[in-house]
Amino acid sequence: MDNKPDIKTAIPRQRYQLGQFSVTILGDIETGDANDYRYILAVVHEGNPEPGLYLTCEPAPQEARDKGHWAMRLILPDGAQVFAANDAWDDIDAFARDGLAAVQQLLQLTDEEPFRLL
Repeated sequence: MDNKPDIKTAIPRQRYQLGQFSVTILGDIETGDANDYRYILAVVHEGNPEPGLYLTCEPAPQEARDKGHWAMRLILPDGAQVFAANDAWDDIDAFARDGLAAVQQLLQLTDEEPFRLL
């Protein structure tokens, strides 16, 4: 995955089980790339060593700031795209709620409920 965050250090802040997927939300992130991440939500399918999907919370591009200061960017093996912005995502619980809902939609897990582990 070419676009994945180059995480040097991060602290797991929240963990969830969502069907056959483990979801970890990282905070206090230091990376080797140019992005300034507030949070990173990483999704790992059971049995895989690496995340197959990331949602990041990062400062929104200037042209999207009218929708919110924080952008949510979806990172998949075949590319990345900012798809939403919201001022509320400065709060980890708001980012977790909306990020988990996005993951449920993307992975067609709408009948699965996230179970918080941490």
